[in-house]
Amino acid sequence: MVDARVELSKYSNKVLTVVKAKYDLKDKSQAINKFIETYGDNEVEHEVKDSYVKKLLEIEEKHFKKYGFRKMSDKKLDRLFGK
Repeated sequence: MVDARVELSKYSNKVLTVVKAKYDLKDKSQAINKFIETYGDNEVEHEVKDSYVKKLLEIEEKHFKKYGFRKMSDKKLDRLFGK
């Protein structure tokens, strides 16, 4: 947890007050966190968990063992997508 002292404009303060009331939060600190959880993805992507990366690598490895590095023909790809 990080402590921060912030200065808010009147509008920012009003927005946090509305967020606090809307989600029945205890304080503006929770309102800031809720606001960031809701809109933060627009600015910063979440970090990927190591377990997720390992799972993807396992899936990729199984796929290459089964199919190798073959490329799908355009006709097969069109059929797959119903063209």
